[in-house]
Amino acid sequence: MNVVLRALAALALFTLFGCAVNEGQTTFSRQAEKSGLSPNKQWDDFVEAFITETFVARPTAGTNAGRHEFDGRISDWSAEGMRNEVARLHLARDRVRGFDAAALTPAQKFERQYILDTIERDLFWEETMRWKLHNPGAYGWQLDPNVYISREYAPLPERMRAYIRYARNIPRATQQIRANLQGPMPRTYVQLGHIIFGGLGRFYANDVPGVFKPVNDAGLQAEFREANALAIDAMKSLDAHFTSLEATADDGFPMGAARFAEMLWTTEKVDVPLARLKEIGERDMERNLAALRQACARYAPGASLKDCTQRAKAEKYPEGPVAAATKQLGELRAFLVARKVVTIPSPEQAGVAESPPYQRWNAAYINIPGPYETNLPSTYYIAPPDPAWTPKEQNDYVPGKTDLLFISVHEVWPGHFLQSLHAKRAHSKLGRVFTSYAFAEGWAHYTEEMMYEMGLGDGDPATHVGQLLNALLRNARYLSAIGLHTGGMTVAQSEALFRDKAFQDAGNSRQQAARGTFDPGYGNYTLGKLMIRKLRDDWTANRGGRAAWQSFHDEFLAHGSPPIPVIRQVMLGPDAGPPL
Repeated sequence: MNVVLRALAALALFTLFGCAVNEGQTTFSRQAEKSGLSPNKQWDDFVEAFITETFVARPTAGTNAGRHEFDGRISDWSAEGMRNEVARLHLARDRVRGFDAAALTPAQKFERQYILDTIERDLFWEETMRWKLHNPGAYGWQLDPNVYISREYAPLPERMRAYIRYARNIPRATQQIRANLQGPMPRTYVQLGHIIFGGLGRFYANDVPGVFKPVNDAGLQAEFREANALAIDAMKSLDAHFTSLEATADDGFPMGAARFAEMLWTTEKVDVPLARLKEIGERDMERNLAALRQACARYAPGASLKDCTQRAKAEKYPEGPVAAATKQLGELRAFLVARKVVTIPSPEQAGVAESPPYQRWNAAYINIPGPYETNLPSTYYIAPPDPAWTPKEQNDYVPGKTDLLFISVHEVWPGHFLQSLHAKRAHSKLGRVFTSYAFAEGWAHYTEEMMYEMGLGDGDPATHVGQLLNALLRNARYLSAIGLHTGGMTVAQSEALFRDKAFQDAGNSRQQAARGTFDPGYGNYTLGKLMIRKLRDDWTANRGGRAAWQSFHDEFLAHGSPPIPVIRQVMLGPDAGPPL
């Protein structure tokens, strides 16, 4: 049976059992007896069906995961569609709770918790925060057509047909987004809307036609031009809608302390008082500042921290960051092998390219083919500076040599890219599909300091400055997230924190402060890193200490990307202790 038929069969079974539980007629164990399936087999079918049902509701996620039966489709963001999604999540949670955990294997019990945590996270954003009614960022990744443009999962004509289906769905999607996102709206959200939707419109017009130009099919080209023109017009209209919101834009972005604490628990299973969380973040920033003073005393004796970091940032690669990062990746991979940092489970490599215009709200990211794809390259994207900035701001935005080194560590070796290679081989299918923010970004950020500790740069102080600049950037995110949403911090004060304590350039400081308003979870980089460091120290304490780091890394990455406190209990047992 092929993957589509297997998925449809599992989905049918999922729906049948779900109806029984929803009506209160029977438990899963009783239904299993009637169907002749053991609870263990039924659970495995449920997991398969839950994944497929998620892709049905969020087809872009399915396409990006490599399930190309969902190509070209876009979620239903109408009021009814959003109500249906919340209802789906509630029903799925009821179904999971209907399983008797005592009848499941240890691995299945872990999966049961994994699904519950995934559902609770989604319900927080869909039902509690109602993010799609407030935040343009809730739509950005779901509208990204890059999978059809740059991922060679099929011949170009086939991907062109998928893009045409996608483009034909854009007018309906933009109408729904416009209906959902009404003013007044925080001014940083309005700016984000311009970046995402204006950038998409320009990408459709300026970049996409050249990609599909080699397709020698007059009929298909005519279909493409018609569909793409409709998509361009629809996205331009949505961008214009955000122009109309500028006059009433405000600063009403804070979540408030109660919602922020709820976010930490429902999305990451972290239950720590906000005052203590803030203290933990301030202490880590001071630790990194102390280390920066020591590194600068060696790298630029007598210079202030500002002058020292500016000197390090001024050392740029003349060939530009894309070409330089390409060279860095080979060197980093060789370092992992030589120092036995972590197992590399595959010969796959990542390429490097300039970010597309609709993804330039942050300096760098990586696009990784999903778990259902095989033998396809990943791409590490680096954003150019905004051409609207001054020449000095544009030059300052381009990362220096050692800063770029640790961005490459974070995105590729051994950060996101390596973690994805392990996730695709996770014990559970859930671990290949669903990701905790603090796990993914915490791991990538953790690797920066860990790589320096394991000898990257051989103690070179300039290399240490580069690592610490990345650490301080994430410290400032952590403290800005708490401050902006619970402590009355203004965007200007956040910007000053990035500039004065994290030594970021003016453009990056503006960008990062704005991001904190619409991405309140971006403190997860430091939060995740600190939880991983504590888990590493606790797990290796009776396993050889530092000599066991490679074993720790391999074990940590073997379970997918659930909330880190969940992994802590898996690795240390029920008496694991607090994650921070």
